[in-house]
Amino acid sequence: MTRTFITSCAAAALAVAAAPAFAGNLAEPVVVQAPAPVMAAPVVMGSDWTGAYVGGSLGYADIEDDGALFDDDANGMTYGVHAGYDYDFGTFVLGGEIEIAGADIEDGVSGAEVDSIARLKARAGYDAGQFMPYLTAGVAQLNLDSGDDTGAVYGVGLDYKVTDSIRVGGEVLKHDFEDFNDTGNDIDATTASLRVSYEF
Repeated sequence: MTRTFITSCAAAALAVAAAPAFAGNLAEPVVVQAPAPVMAAPVVMGSDWTGAYVGGSLGYADIEDDGALFDDDANGMTYGVHAGYDYDFGTFVLGGEIEIAGADIEDGVSGAEVDSIARLKARAGYDAGQFMPYLTAGVAQLNLDSGDDTGAVYGVGLDYKVTDSIRVGGEVLKHDFEDFNDTGNDIDATTASLRVSYEF
């Protein structure tokens, strides 16, 4: 009787001790998931537009007035030189430029000739890396064979950095000369030009 009781107790103790092992074996395995990959946002690298520059331009001009100085055929080639300075604030670029352009324009009816157009402009641009679109405005002087006068100039442009020191671009400008040289004529001139500049 005693031996049977001891045997039963030992069997019960073994069963209790083995129960956690069996329970652990029956538990579902724990799956650890790998973290999802994090996509880094693309980094846009800017370009430093700070510096002085000089260059040349070749373009086309169309001139109209409300009087008898020019007719609808007053247009022709322009060619010029410019110099300026830009300062890059990070994304915003501010600068100034002086430019003088000669012209090959003669009115077929009146014989009026355009000698040159001089401009003093401020430029406000956006640093888009190698590209810089900009707005420009200032004062301009139109020189004809019959006289000269000062008016307003404004427009848009785009510069592209081929290298750290070479820029190419284009510019479209509108010129307004009211009561030109006290003649009572209002003259409007539109120019479009291609430009090359060296930055140093």
